[in-house]
Amino acid sequence: MAPKDHYAALGVNRDASQEEIKRAFRKLARKYHPDVAAGAEAEARFKEINAAYDVLKDPEKRAAYDTPEPQPGPRPGEARGPRDWESGFGFAHPGAGFDDRFGDGFEAFFRETAGRQGPRADNRGTDQHARITLRLEDAFTGARQTLKFRSPKLGPDGSVQWVEKDMSVSIPKGVAEGQNIRLKGQGLEAFPGGPAGDLYLEVTFAPHPVYRPEGRDLHMELPVAPWEAALGRKIVLPTPDGKVDLRIPRNARSGQKLRLKGKGLPGTPPGDIYATLKIVNPKADTQEAQDFFETMARKMAFDPRAHLGG
Repeated sequence: MAPKDHYAALGVNRDASQEEIKRAFRKLARKYHPDVAAGAEAEARFKEINAAYDVLKDPEKRAAYDTPEPQPGPRPGEARGPRDWESGFGFAHPGAGFDDRFGDGFEAFFRETAGRQGPRADNRGTDQHARITLRLEDAFTGARQTLKFRSPKLGPDGSVQWVEKDMSVSIPKGVAEGQNIRLKGQGLEAFPGGPAGDLYLEVTFAPHPVYRPEGRDLHMELPVAPWEAALGRKIVLPTPDGKVDLRIPRNARSGQKLRLKGKGLPGTPPGDIYATLKIVNPKADTQEAQDFFETMARKMAFDPRAHLGG
C-alpha cells in the first residue's frame, strides 16, 4: 500500500510554511467536523486531515516524513527499516575494524515514544528505542563497543540532513534479555533548541547452540549415555562462564532436571542453570555391540513397559 500524501490531504504544497499548514487544517477541520458534516465519507476525511496535521505540524516529524532514504542503496550489512516517518534513526552494521563478536549484533529498529500529540511540554527531544542482539557470553563479562548509526538533523533553514555518528556503548555485566540500556541525550534533538531525548537499547540475545535463557536462569538439554545414567558419573559441563563439574546421580532418568545453583546469568541473586537429562543410546552397528545388548537383555530383569499392565 502506498504511503498517504499528507500534503495532498491538507491541500498544500510541500514547501508550505507552518502557518499555511495550520490555516489549511483549520479550514478543513471546520468543514468536515462531525458537528457540521454527517456521513461516513466526512468522518473518514476528518480522520485523514487530523492524521496529516499530526505529522506536518511538528517540524521533527515533518522533516523525517519529507526525507527520502539515502541514496544509493544500503551499504553491505546495513540495517534499513521501512520507509516511514517514524523510523528516524537507523543503525549501520559494523564495517572494517569492528569487533567481530558484535558483527551481526546490532540490528536495530526505532519507534517514536513521545510527541505524537505535538511538542513536549518541556521542549525536550523525542526519546527513541532500539533493539540490539548480544551474545549470551557478553552478559557474563560485560562489553564496550562503538556503534555506528545515522539520524536526521534539521538545519537552520528547516532542511534535513543525515548525520553519521559513532557512539560508545557500555554493555554491563549481568544484563538480561528485555532490559533497557539508557543512553542519555542520544535521542532526537528538540526543535527549536532544548535538550535531546534519550535512546533506550532493549537487549535481546542471539540464539545459543546450547543454552536458552529465561530471565536470569539458563536451560539446556544434556545428553548422557545409558551407563552414565545408571551408574552415576561426574562430567565436565561447558557453560558461558567456563567449565563446571556436574554429578549425574545413580539411576538418573530421562527428563530429570539437575540444577547448578548460581551458575546462570550474573545478578543479585544470580540465576541458575537447569540441565534436563536426555539418555542417548549408542548404535548397535557392529556385531560386538549387538552381542553386548543381547547379553544385557538376557541378564537384566528389566521391562520398561511393566507399568502398563497386561
